[in-house]
Amino acid sequence: MSINVGMVGTGFMAVAHLKAWAKVPGVRVAALCNPSGRNLDGNFAGVGGNVGDGEGFRLDMTGVKTFRDPAQLFADPDIQIVDITTPTKTHESLTIAALAAGKHTLIEKPVAGTATEARRIAAAAAEAAKRGVFLMPAHCLRFWPEWAWVGAAIADGRYGRVLSARFRRVAQPPGWGRAHFLEGATSGGALFDLHIHDADFVQFCFGKPRAVFASGHTKVSGAIDHVLAVYQVQGGATVSAEGSWAMSDGFGFNMSYTVNFERATADFDGGRGAEALKLFVPGQKPEVLHPAGGDGYIGELSYFAECVRTGRAPTIVTANDGADAVALCEAEAESIRSGRLVTIA
Repeated sequence: MSINVGMVGTGFMAVAHLKAWAKVPGVRVAALCNPSGRNLDGNFAGVGGNVGDGEGFRLDMTGVKTFRDPAQLFADPDIQIVDITTPTKTHESLTIAALAAGKHTLIEKPVAGTATEARRIAAAAAEAAKRGVFLMPAHCLRFWPEWAWVGAAIADGRYGRVLSARFRRVAQPPGWGRAHFLEGATSGGALFDLHIHDADFVQFCFGKPRAVFASGHTKVSGAIDHVLAVYQVQGGATVSAEGSWAMSDGFGFNMSYTVNFERATADFDGGRGAEALKLFVPGQKPEVLHPAGGDGYIGELSYFAECVRTGRAPTIVTANDGADAVALCEAEAESIRSGRLVTIA
């Protein structure tokens, strides 16, 4: 039987998810919801962002229900999964309501605007799991082939221990959803909405950091729009992450990493196109790698659908992971404000 998905939110991230859901076997988007009514006709031609193919998108609305009240979607017995891609400030109330209604829930990152809110979501997820209802934060980086590859290389020690790791995600200010993103008081700025990808991946690879020191500045949102964080991690590796949407218009978007192992260096730069991921091993020619797997959005949605289908709770990324990522970004914000190293609770 097909799994039916109801989308709450119809902006750029909804489009990224809609395109990915279309490539997940046995799943169909059966409902759209947006209180404003925007894009409920399925025409997303004018919606774009900093990743993806940039092509206009139109959803085939045959048999697709539309709602302006999320509660009505949550009450629909035909919907098994709710996919929430709304502004961060709405995440807590929508997520808890969806879980209470018995819907498996995918929630876009950050799971919430504060660690306190995120912990309440995680608590609601734990209660829902007792009833066989699952929540998964959409931390897609854990499913992106090049990141999954380097995460596995770190975990299995194939090139020895990690000496240093640098992650970088930088862009010009968002060109879409500015009413939300550029209101730093509710979006959290680049620190919480963009850099959180790499903060989460650091904890995925190295465990929860013991402490963090960060510096940064605002530019467009009133919150932290550029951050450079250095983490104290188990094993003693030198680990840092930089995130920004403070670059000048025309800069575009770039994501990269360099991980220096004892016996190799892995370097990814999205600007290199087909040669984005290179591996350098002493005594060997540099090798261009193409890890198996497709788009990270497809990977995360396929995984969540399989969890729902088999009745097995997600383990690659959990509600607690999502809450920990928010807490880590809060620690970075505290470090930026105080100019001091902050211990992670």
